[in-house]
Amino acid sequence: MAIKLGGEFEVKRTPEEVYDFLTDPSKFAPLLPEFQSMSVQDATHFTVKVNVGISYIKGAADVKLELKQADRPRRAQYKGQGSVAGGNVSFIAGFDLSGAADGTKVVWQGEAQIFGGLASVAGGLLEPLGKKNVQKLIDGLQAALS
Repeated sequence: MAIKLGGEFEVKRTPEEVYDFLTDPSKFAPLLPEFQSMSVQDATHFTVKVNVGISYIKGAADVKLELKQADRPRRAQYKGQGSVAGGNVSFIAGFDLSGAADGTKVVWQGEAQIFGGLASVAGGLLEPLGKKNVQKLIDGLQAALS
């Protein structure tokens, strides 16, 4: 099962400031919905623990993230994968930054692939839940960068 999302927003910060925020896991990761903790392996690899749950499938997931593209101050892209009881998820999330009249325009896009029993059991619930959680993240990013 694939879920694709995207959008854009503007903030009153420079592209360099936005890029630095998006590529600093200690600033970015705590904004993830249901964030619990994080461990950093090196400059481009870190693992976050998040609570996940749909219906009766609940638990914590360790999500391994890699900063796959780092083109300061224009683009940051993460690739990640994790597992939870009943399934696995892999995803890509990218942020393209450009100067705007009052700061920076952020164009974001993401795609998640969900595999295993989780996709078949919770199928129809996953996309709305994914959209809701991504919107929480984007709202958190906008607030943190304002």
